[in-house]
Amino acid sequence: MRWTLKPKPDSQKIADFSAELGVDLAISELLLQRGIDTFQAAKTFFRPSWSDLHDPFLMKDMDAAVLRIESALKDNEQILVYGDYDVDGTSSVALMASYLDTKSSQISTYIPDRYDEGYGISYKGIDYASDNDFSLIIALDCGVKAIDKVAYAKSKGIDFIICDHHRPGKKLPPAVAILDPKRSDCEYPFKELCGCGVGFKLIQALASKDGQSAESLVEYLDLVATAIGADIVPIVGENRALAYFGLQVINSNPRPGFKALINQMKKEVLTITDVVFNIAPRINAAGRMKHGNYAVSLMKETVLENAEIAASEIEDFNTNRREADKRITQEALQQIETANETEKATTVVYQEDWHKGVIGIVASRLIETYYRPTLVFTKSGDYLAASARSVSGFDVYNALENCSHLLEQFGGHMYAAGLTIKEENYPAFKAAFEAEVLKTLPVHLKSPEIKIDSEINFESITPKFFRILKQFAPFGPQNLSPVFMTSEVYDTGYGKCVGEDQTHLRVTLTQKRAPKIVGIGFGLGDQLSIITSKVPFKTVYSIDENEWNGRVSLQLKLKDLKL
Repeated sequence: MRWTLKPKPDSQKIADFSAELGVDLAISELLLQRGIDTFQAAKTFFRPSWSDLHDPFLMKDMDAAVLRIESALKDNEQILVYGDYDVDGTSSVALMASYLDTKSSQISTYIPDRYDEGYGISYKGIDYASDNDFSLIIALDCGVKAIDKVAYAKSKGIDFIICDHHRPGKKLPPAVAILDPKRSDCEYPFKELCGCGVGFKLIQALASKDGQSAESLVEYLDLVATAIGADIVPIVGENRALAYFGLQVINSNPRPGFKALINQMKKEVLTITDVVFNIAPRINAAGRMKHGNYAVSLMKETVLENAEIAASEIEDFNTNRREADKRITQEALQQIETANETEKATTVVYQEDWHKGVIGIVASRLIETYYRPTLVFTKSGDYLAASARSVSGFDVYNALENCSHLLEQFGGHMYAAGLTIKEENYPAFKAAFEAEVLKTLPVHLKSPEIKIDSEINFESITPKFFRILKQFAPFGPQNLSPVFMTSEVYDTGYGKCVGEDQTHLRVTLTQKRAPKIVGIGFGLGDQLSIITSKVPFKTVYSIDENEWNGRVSLQLKLKDLKL
């Protein structure tokens, strides 16, 4: 593991800001690293407010979108709410449909089939709308590049309103309105909304026409917070406020579908991390293993008893997803070892019966073992389909683009992509991708990196310090949970390997005259020799709470150790 200590702000500035806010130097340093350098900025950061939300009519085409929906509602038109099958897409559809259901009985939803239709707007979906007399489609989390398909819908007398957050191409679809803060001609002040966030801005605009404030829409923010966490968008600015209030809803008054999922988790207070690793995978499992409609139905359900039945079904999908994920990961690792490819620059594996819905997860799992750009292929109709995942700092999309002469199609971004290829081109592509990565992957990116916010001593870790740290949440991109380093550390003699397979490390550490503190290092069992060496070492960790027999204490979540 590479340890990288983030640049330290000017010492005098840290001291001055610490005095102004009345906080520890370490807290001042963390805030300055995040670009928070005034009292007002700190107040906004620690106390998100409804006033942090921008006027939705600052978004390009919002007026046109509101007028078209108002017209459709007035004329009792049939409206189809259309979205992708992932968490952002299904939560967007649940949000928009739930809101419009309060205005009209002519609202229906449509999620494309992952395997039959693929991602985004489909001709099959448009034909469904045409056959069933829908005159307006509201597309969420997709559509900004669907030029031909929107034109096809227009030829059938169907209007489109697009709510997307992906970067548009040079040409836009012929829609009535395209709400996308990443449009070059859109002056909306916050560019990093997820698809569900853009959908929320649309219902905020509609509600304002009825004299309602954004605060009156708080019941929808559990959906928005879940999409923000799952879609890995920066949790800063407007996203921070939406996630903050959304988590309050999740923990105090969640919709029945979420309550049913939370009841299965048996956890009292959920963080954004819990949402990302517990709620989001279950919602995703519907689209991966069966159909995204199951997720939309769960999130729209208004009766808890029905929601519990739906949540039980989705739990079965998630169990199947986990089993497929585990089996395929083991088969892929065996394939790498059998083919003697453990030392290559890339991982490219293929088996025709691997489940298409989990190959992206498997690619991420393989990176945990072999830290390098990874593609997992399976058979898909007449072609091979793959999910690509990358390592920190390496643009896998660019690497694929340089091999595009061997691909049928591909799309994605820096760290994740999807592609299809003719089966006969697989060996040539595998060789070309390996050569491309060998040529372009810098040496320093070949090992995982731990980014360290600050070096502190154990004496700084007090209950007050942790109370303030907790207020940095919700955590996510551009506001990650703080990571600290401490040097001259000793184990007090109680360090040992724990867990069913003895792969984890439990230690009781001390430094100078600071109080002892317990640390747990998941997957660090092979570093036991460092703590038993009787010489000082340094460690990188985050700070957490541990509850045992009703007693709550601070503990370290160890990330790495070094002599």
